[in-house]
Amino acid sequence: MSEPAKRRAIWDDLLDVAEGYVGEIVDGELNVVPRPAPPHAETASDLGGVLTPPFRFGRGGPGGWVIVDEPRLAVLRDIRVPDLAGWKKERYVRPELGPYTVVPDWICEILSPSTAVSDRTEKLPLYARAGVPFVWLIDPVGFSLEVYELERDRYFLALTAQGRATLRVPPFAAIEIELELLWGDRLAEAEASDR
Repeated sequence: MSEPAKRRAIWDDLLDVAEGYVGEIVDGELNVVPRPAPPHAETASDLGGVLTPPFRFGRGGPGGWVIVDEPRLAVLRDIRVPDLAGWKKERYVRPELGPYTVVPDWICEILSPSTAVSDRTEKLPLYARAGVPFVWLIDPVGFSLEVYELERDRYFLALTAQGRATLRVPPFAAIEIELELLWGDRLAEAEASDR
């Protein structure tokens, strides 16, 4: 006797995910993982704090962007939850119900032990197929940033930086970003423990 066909996960399944967890639909299945640990969450919050004033509000920068924490994002047949996503203001469409359906102009994934492999091997190729122009991967423990830029249908590594670097990072190259702002006190604590 054959087993009954498994039901594909739908949007409503995401609404039932318990507090303290993040749900995504991957290849038709509901995938639930615990919310990120403090270094991950702090880095995402700090990055939003660095980018939002100049790029959302035009304070010290050009404005013209909408940056959203953990949007539920329809990417091809999946619903994924990047740590941050940004749209140029003229392309941004706020969903009434359901996921964001317009492909972002930028996505950032904060790497953690439980997500680093899927961020690199599943999400990065998925974002390339969907046409996301820029993806950042940030390691909040290794204090590093990798910037990927889409060329045709593949990403190339456009920039890497670590530690206390101050640099202009696409697509937000209009201002200099001090990476140490993303690490909070963790970088100084790591440096002190290495002495």
